[in-house]
Amino acid sequence: MRDSRRWWAAVLLLGSALIVQARPGKEGFTPLAYRPLVRFRHKQDGITESLRMKGFFSQNGFSGPCEHKYCGLGKHCVVDRETGEGECHCLERCKPHYKLVCGSDGKLYQNHCELHRASCMYHQRITIMHSEECFYKDDNCRLGDYKKLKTKMMDLHAQRYLNPRNHGSHEKDMATKKHLVDMMFKRFDADVNGRVDSSELSQDFGDDGSLYITKVTTTHMGNYTCHADGYEQLFQMHTLQVNVPPVIRVYPESQAREPGVTASLRCYAEGIPDPQLSWLKNGMDITTKLSKQLTLQANGSEVHISNVHFEDTGAYTCIARNEAGVDEDISSLFVEDSARKTLANILWREEGLGVGNMFYVFYEDGIKVIQPVACEIQRHIKPSEKLLGLQEEVCPQVEGEKDLKCLWTSAVNVKDKFIYATQPLLNRLLIVDIQSQKAVQTVSTDQVPVKLHYDKSHDQVWILSWGDLEKNFPTLQVISKASGSTSHHTIHTQPVGHGFDRVEDFFIPPISLTINHIRFGIILHKNEPALHKIDLETTSYMKNISLKEYDCIPQSLAYTHLGGYYFVNCRPDSTGAVRPQLIIDSVTDNVIGPNGDVSGTPYVSPNGHYLVSVDDRDGLMRLQPVSMQGEIGQPFDIHTNLHLSDLAFMPSFIDANKYNVFGSSGRQTDALFVELSTGNVKMIKSLKQPTPPAQWPWNRQNRVMTGSGLFGQYLMTPSQSSLFILDGRLDKLNCEITDVLLGNTVVWVGEA
Repeated sequence: MRDSRRWWAAVLLLGSALIVQARPGKEGFTPLAYRPLVRFRHKQDGITESLRMKGFFSQNGFSGPCEHKYCGLGKHCVVDRETGEGECHCLERCKPHYKLVCGSDGKLYQNHCELHRASCMYHQRITIMHSEECFYKDDNCRLGDYKKLKTKMMDLHAQRYLNPRNHGSHEKDMATKKHLVDMMFKRFDADVNGRVDSSELSQDFGDDGSLYITKVTTTHMGNYTCHADGYEQLFQMHTLQVNVPPVIRVYPESQAREPGVTASLRCYAEGIPDPQLSWLKNGMDITTKLSKQLTLQANGSEVHISNVHFEDTGAYTCIARNEAGVDEDISSLFVEDSARKTLANILWREEGLGVGNMFYVFYEDGIKVIQPVACEIQRHIKPSEKLLGLQEEVCPQVEGEKDLKCLWTSAVNVKDKFIYATQPLLNRLLIVDIQSQKAVQTVSTDQVPVKLHYDKSHDQVWILSWGDLEKNFPTLQVISKASGSTSHHTIHTQPVGHGFDRVEDFFIPPISLTINHIRFGIILHKNEPALHKIDLETTSYMKNISLKEYDCIPQSLAYTHLGGYYFVNCRPDSTGAVRPQLIIDSVTDNVIGPNGDVSGTPYVSPNGHYLVSVDDRDGLMRLQPVSMQGEIGQPFDIHTNLHLSDLAFMPSFIDANKYNVFGSSGRQTDALFVELSTGNVKMIKSLKQPTPPAQWPWNRQNRVMTGSGLFGQYLMTPSQSSLFILDGRLDKLNCEITDVLLGNTVVWVGEA
């Protein structure tokens, strides 16, 4: 029916063509008398000159060569400048006039003139077809169908506009029918220009009782229920499933290995439904070559080659398929003798072991760049180090402080090009260039900047500042084109009075492989039961989502693109009683209701399939699956007394499309590992005491847990004076790096 909307518009207007020119009179609505439309120019000389140019008058005022020459439809007479004779040429253009005409060539023309002009230009005899059926050629709907539609539309609007006692009068009384159609026309004619175009009709489609969704995304999937107006017991449910073609990534893109060592090629894909993976080597199916030396692991997401040989060199293609489409990517393996320094070998060593795949730790004595595989400190940027080409120091001495110390509260990775880090007591950000591993710029901010978020959709860094240490004058600022090489500066969001001056916190949903654009963010106000929606592109306030009915003052949020739900953690009430989370539909911005009895801080896995809620008061972690259809499952409880401070998700090394979670304790020395697909739990012990909450007043995460990306194997979590690197594949401690005080700001850089 979508392809037939233009015909529906044409039929509706055909039914009202005689009524458009009607005007109210004493006896009701009567058509106006026909009056020819004549346009005059104010200057007579202009008319004469115009006619002379067309050949109707000669220079002396007598008749010209075109005066008595008839060229026929679609043509006009033009004077040849060389011969002075009148010649017939096809019209260059027709006057803009809309009255559909069906041609004998099977095409529709905007008016008679266009049909005859086409006949002239293409040297083809095209005549006018007067059969109404011609208008519906190649259309699934026939003329009779449109007549039925027109009748139903009239009946629908009669119920809406006419007195109930006169509902059927339009069927017999022509004056009533004219009156009804005139009201319909005025209603559709949004710009009051006397015409109804397709855009005006499309804006009104929702009023026919149907629901139309444009630009469907995964946020729209779910169950939709249609209720009969006035008969709530009559309803029909529709399930909308949104399938998404796979998006694939491989790691590494290329690698060079020496004979006898082990090589792994990993593949990750997202899509709806979950994609199935397969591998080719140099275009041939790899399953025919599997052996003890060459195996597929983690449900086919990893090619593992032990004791590599020269013949293992090749292009390994990972292919992801689901019902919506196919995607593929290539991981290249070069097996070469170490004595032969080929280009591939050199490139791999520079990219794989160079500036990428590192943890950047911001602590009291500057910045440490750490390679996690061997626990090596690759670079130490000291507080006294000068910025590249500038006289500014990384951490200049603060007034009143005896020693040169750094204080950091937040840092973000900007496209593996820069790291932005807050220096709250200096009222600025420090920008570190990842390629050179040097500090290159400072950016002044409002006082006491404490939180950063990088919005990859719009290449923006958002900055929350407190104004003072008591949070009395909070503001939001934005740095646009954050990954650009030009000098950066902040801009303020909307002025005071639009909600940006009372911000307590803000939340921007993360992107994924399949969801690479986020339009809206959320602002939280201090002690206010509401969420404030902002447009990230324009950095402007959009609307207020009230939570007053549920007496919920939001503390934190999480988001899943599967169904498009926000999970809101509410602050305990005045008696200390815990409130359940609220679920909000991001499409309608309506509160769906409580998430059962689940409470605590929500976290959502990067693929949107798992909701993990942490309630510190009860020592409880609750896991809930989120289905492809956006259905939120029943919680699975894990009891723990760790008082979890932060969580980090990592893709499973055993099952494709699965995730594990690691949690750090804000009070104890152990960390938590949970396999989300099974609920299996493991403790990682002896990680020393975290930074006391009193020494970390900037947020609730007094001990962060930071993962190493989509293909990463390692995580980092700091204690009060050390750094601990965890092995995510083996679920155990990898190493400890000592003498790192207050290193609670950690950023990962690299693809792994």
